[in-house]
Amino acid sequence: MKTQFKLSLLGTSLLVGAASLATPAFAQEQEQDTAAQSDSTIVVTGSLISNPNIERAAPVNVTSADEIDLLQSNVAEEILREIPGIVPSIGSAVNNGNGGNSFVNLRGLGSNRNVVLLDGTRLVPATLAGQFDLNNVPLALIERVEVLTGGSSTTYGADAIAGVVNFITRQDFAGLEVNAATQITEEGDGHTVRLDVTTGANFDDGRGNVVLSVGYQTADPVYQGDRKIGQNVIGSFTGLGAGSGTAVPSRFSVPGSGTLQINPAGNGLVPTYAPFNFAPDNIFQTPFERFNIFGAAKYEVSDGMEVYTRGLFSKNTVDTIIAPSGAFGIAVQIPLSNPFLPAGIRNQFCAANDSNPTLAGIQTLTTAQCNAAALATSPTDPNYREITTSLFRRAVEAGPRISNYQNTVFDYKLGIRGGITDTIDFDVFGSYGQSDQVQTIKGYTLNSRVRDSLRATNPNTCLSGNAGCVPANFFSATVGGLTPAAVAYLVGESTVQTKTTLAQARATISGDFGVASPFATDPISFAVGGEYRKYTAQQASDTLAASGDLGGAGGAAPNINGQYDVYEAIGEVIIPVVQSKPFFEDLTLEAGIRYSDYTVDDPASPGYTTTTWKVGGSWTPVTGAKLRGFYARAVRAPNINELFAPNNTGLTSLTNDPCASINDTGTARIRPAPTGTLRDVCLAQGANAANVGSINQPTASQANQTSGGNLALGAETSNSYTIGLVLEPAFIPGFSMTIDYYNIKVSGAISTPSPDDALNACFSGANLSVSNPACLAIRRDPQTGSLNGDPATTPGLFLGLSNLGRLATDGIDLVMNYRRDLGFADLSLSFVGNWTNSSTFQSTPSDVNRDCVGIYSINCGSLQPEFQTTTRLTLGFEGVDVSLLWRYIDSFEYEFFNDGIATNNFFQGTPIGYTNREDLNTIPAYNYFDATTRFDLMENLTVTLTVQNIFNKTPPITGDAAGPTAFNSGNTFPSTYDALGRRFGAAIKLRF
Repeated sequence: MKTQFKLSLLGTSLLVGAASLATPAFAQEQEQDTAAQSDSTIVVTGSLISNPNIERAAPVNVTSADEIDLLQSNVAEEILREIPGIVPSIGSAVNNGNGGNSFVNLRGLGSNRNVVLLDGTRLVPATLAGQFDLNNVPLALIERVEVLTGGSSTTYGADAIAGVVNFITRQDFAGLEVNAATQITEEGDGHTVRLDVTTGANFDDGRGNVVLSVGYQTADPVYQGDRKIGQNVIGSFTGLGAGSGTAVPSRFSVPGSGTLQINPAGNGLVPTYAPFNFAPDNIFQTPFERFNIFGAAKYEVSDGMEVYTRGLFSKNTVDTIIAPSGAFGIAVQIPLSNPFLPAGIRNQFCAANDSNPTLAGIQTLTTAQCNAAALATSPTDPNYREITTSLFRRAVEAGPRISNYQNTVFDYKLGIRGGITDTIDFDVFGSYGQSDQVQTIKGYTLNSRVRDSLRATNPNTCLSGNAGCVPANFFSATVGGLTPAAVAYLVGESTVQTKTTLAQARATISGDFGVASPFATDPISFAVGGEYRKYTAQQASDTLAASGDLGGAGGAAPNINGQYDVYEAIGEVIIPVVQSKPFFEDLTLEAGIRYSDYTVDDPASPGYTTTTWKVGGSWTPVTGAKLRGFYARAVRAPNINELFAPNNTGLTSLTNDPCASINDTGTARIRPAPTGTLRDVCLAQGANAANVGSINQPTASQANQTSGGNLALGAETSNSYTIGLVLEPAFIPGFSMTIDYYNIKVSGAISTPSPDDALNACFSGANLSVSNPACLAIRRDPQTGSLNGDPATTPGLFLGLSNLGRLATDGIDLVMNYRRDLGFADLSLSFVGNWTNSSTFQSTPSDVNRDCVGIYSINCGSLQPEFQTTTRLTLGFEGVDVSLLWRYIDSFEYEFFNDGIATNNFFQGTPIGYTNREDLNTIPAYNYFDATTRFDLMENLTVTLTVQNIFNKTPPITGDAAGPTAFNSGNTFPSTYDALGRRFGAAIKLRF
């Protein structure tokens, strides 16, 4: 009778070691611990079949607990960054665009196209887009991390198009283990602390086990201004100081002249201006504080029957800090009798602005009328006049914008498993998880109060009559014009609450039929089952956030509420066809199918059904060599945000507006004013005769965009396959190698056009027409004609969701491991490499099929190198391990560099703040080296010392317009390259 149940099973390839980062030599006590756990419950990635002897056809990359220990990572996201083929996603290095979470992005296909598992089971997502927050992984109990590439929807359901990441916990843990670690940069900042206490025990003669792990992590911020690369915003095209047009002094739109800034004397408006340098106020390391609790238990209630449970609780506090708020191009009304309005500026307004919008054309004022209006303080006075203009003014006096995220997650699972017969098992479990996030938004000025504070004709009261309104001086040429009283009125605090839940249940029967192929010894194995999942998600914003009243928030945070249910049937089979025959040491085939029925909780959605399947096989002609192949049809269902989010205006990255004739700093005309059909199109999009000839490029390379959910969306589908070779030659003892080619194609992809795609659909060649719907979908600021400005009046680009997209990627993974006893030490050498041949995205069939491998631009997201490798060399002496990690990242080039249009090139020369020539069009290949020394001070105490980025390699300079804001920050790509510099770490582990 079985006393161990192997119901969550190992989906590795031929050998765990052959597909993993090598496990270096370590102290004798650790070897004994590992041996003691060798008969524990086996957790499998990629199959529901309960036969641990079955070897899978799909390749799995494994990161061992020892490698995690050597990395000394503070959070799970940092572990995954080291694996070639995983593209950096939103995480701790992202500041502007970080919603308080960390995600994983397999193969560059998007963080919403993979599934993150804990011991083979989904956990509650943290976002409306269905993404799991890696911050909730209990690192202290992780035994290994398995990454399965390619479609895995048959085993795990929708979303597993790019694959799965499975964090597997240590089973049957007994004893007490205390881990404490700290890191600090060479600059003395970025201090991190991690503390974990884990205790467990076996009881009732080994029939039961219980384990509890409590963790605490914290990290201090590192400001971009504390690193040379982040001290100034560097213009990618100019190399000069760049930044935001929302600056100090204020800028105002003036019909016929564009957007002008108050001159240093404060008595007039001039075309050139000093952009606001927002870089120093942003951060390279997001500060956080985190508490994690993980508990698990199991008990064999009778022979062949076990009850098991686990619970996870996490509370995270994350702060994102960005440059001060302000009025980002909002339309305001200014009385010409405003007490702070200088005469010189008033005269310019009178000569250009419309003083009576009720009449056709621009009604300018004569000098006499302007002077009379300056004396009229009551709206009932016949001489009273107001002008409407767009205001750009950074509220430096209010301090930085801070979003405080309080994230609370719990997830509980309860199940029972056991044997039906000696060869057939059952497993039934249910789980429920809930994630709650409260975002408190601080330091933001309110657009409505800015408008109120400007509509004043005396320094003490506002015309609106709103209680507490303080007239504000937005006409000062220096910082300090906004008094503390004015700031107290202008600034408000807001909250956005996000709640997601996942309820799931699964029942499976798995084992073998008791019969085998005539040419094999192992029996045919199978699994059948059913699964149910219910997702709910909602976003509830207060009035300020929902209305878009927060200055510089990038748009409103609308209320969203949605849910859907999934009912599924699953079947898998593995057939050993031939075994132990000449040239057929093993030939095994496998297949699986899953049928899913989606019910969306909205009458506008018809719901849909999907069928996913997989086939694969492996052939071992001789001992030590195996060929394997795998083909899968997978799906991704639209998430709640994609289904239910209302259309909303936010921000996107954009460097070139075809209607713009003036650069984003207002210092130079970059092209003639639009004429002919181009002018007609710009006017049809919302520009007017007064501003069409002086439109500025999007300030700070950010334009408005409007997008939202679409209840008509269906599931996207993918076809993926892998072909590989596993070698473990007997003539090279200790050596193993796997090489696998992967190919993933996604059709009907749920996607939005890139900014350039949206522009090309209108402005490219024959598309340019006032009757082209793609042109009319673009809407401009009526005050300035620009694509950035007040979200209430400037929808900008329309980037609608559809099932018209296509994604594809292919490449090769190579893993090699070598172990040898040198006599004086144990040698361990591991190599994990990835070659990405292509990674293409096409938003619609008529758009550019863009390959983002080895390039960077606003049209591509996080960087995807062509080659990336990780190599670790470890020497294990008696009680001491010395290890060196080498990380290689291939070179990159700006997308439009050398495309034949000289004006498309980025800057080549000496950028502001530097003394050496730099080429912002290219990023050279990068090599990083980390060193780790681990030694036993005593029998139960291990000390680990680390130095990361040994040679203090500085990140590449790309400027501020090289990519999307979420990845291109501080003039570089901090999620890919180390912006912090050399770091030192120390850790102790105490075991009883």
